[in-house]
Amino acid sequence: MAENLMVLEEAQAIVLEHVHPTPVVEVPLHLAAGLPAAADLATDIDLSPFANSAMDGYAVRACDLADASADFPVELVVIGHEAAGHVFEGAVEEGCAVRIMTGAPMPAGADAVVKYEIVELMEGDGNEGSTVRFTASAQVGDNVREAGLEARAGEAVMHAGEVLAPAGCGLLASAGITAVPVHRAPVVGVLSIGTELVAPDTVPGRGQIRDANSSALLASVVAAGGEPRFYGIAGDSEDEISNMMLAAAEECDFVISSGGASAGDYDYVTRLVRREGRVLFDRVSMRPGKAITFGLIRNTPYLGLSGNPAAACVGFEMLARPALRKMRGYAVVPRPLQYARVAHNVRKTQARRFYDRAVLSRDEGGELVVVAAKSQNSALLGTLQNANCLLMVPDGDAGFSAGDMVPCVRIDLPEGTVL
Repeated sequence: MAENLMVLEEAQAIVLEHVHPTPVVEVPLHLAAGLPAAADLATDIDLSPFANSAMDGYAVRACDLADASADFPVELVVIGHEAAGHVFEGAVEEGCAVRIMTGAPMPAGADAVVKYEIVELMEGDGNEGSTVRFTASAQVGDNVREAGLEARAGEAVMHAGEVLAPAGCGLLASAGITAVPVHRAPVVGVLSIGTELVAPDTVPGRGQIRDANSSALLASVVAAGGEPRFYGIAGDSEDEISNMMLAAAEECDFVISSGGASAGDYDYVTRLVRREGRVLFDRVSMRPGKAITFGLIRNTPYLGLSGNPAAACVGFEMLARPALRKMRGYAVVPRPLQYARVAHNVRKTQARRFYDRAVLSRDEGGELVVVAAKSQNSALLGTLQNANCLLMVPDGDAGFSAGDMVPCVRIDLPEGTVL
């Protein structure tokens, strides 16, 4: 590429090659929802542990009702009542039935359940001592959930890498599991670089601006599954930047800075990474966010993002988010890519790949249409706040014409979403 820019996919591969899943810890079952299991998890008992009724009705022997019909009904004597948690100790013999509730264990001798609504009460209240009439036959296994229907003792009910849904937490509870091994949240050090920056709670003076990047990046770390740690604002001093970044590299699994990544007179970041480790790339063919440095600081992965807020966020989305998710144990899959008809011409003034902030929606006819924000200024965060996708304009000089089908990266949907 011109300017020796690295293609984004190559940069992504380099970042992913240099990060690894974090150590495994155990978390309480209810806190594991949304996280990938770090190991296969097996049940200690059959699920279900016993054959049980799938509905309220009567447990019967199917052979007793083999010839039952409206013209030749069959009457049975109710010899017991069984609810969930209550076990009927007897056995169902010829001519008998047991009143049974949903989830209750099948009594000995019974092999089918007839639902309550189609059974006619002839005598009594339907419980023990009553007589009930059946006007249809039953088959063995009707309305019965067999023991081990979901899994047998010793079988895995959750596999390593599988993301737990709330239902999965319930499944593991049924399997006797109360804590889940997961890869701990990667600790991510975040710092902002620039003498012009002041904290968000400070009224900026002349020539100063509030530090918006740190808040956006800290939130992005949380959304990616990491544990953020803010190291503060470093002025344009090589010693100050060095001290802050080396502390972060010592204490964190991954370090991210914004600012100090371009070629200005006061940009010391790339020099620091070369001195303390390795620079693996320092320019990427994308807009916004060309000036991105990635390397290792004393073996800790480091990503230096642009000081422009929107560029920093897009750079995080494309490079840091996949890395942090891999460290947390998630499968390496991209955000969903969806094609839509662009509502206007999309101009391209550079050969870099463009990621334009945009909104994708359906028109009155149900067709997907995408509209890019009027301003793609990399200093603006509002356009990214309102965007649900990034309209991707591939590497090269060509843009798009109104009506073209264009690729859109859905930043509002989780990785792996099927559209």
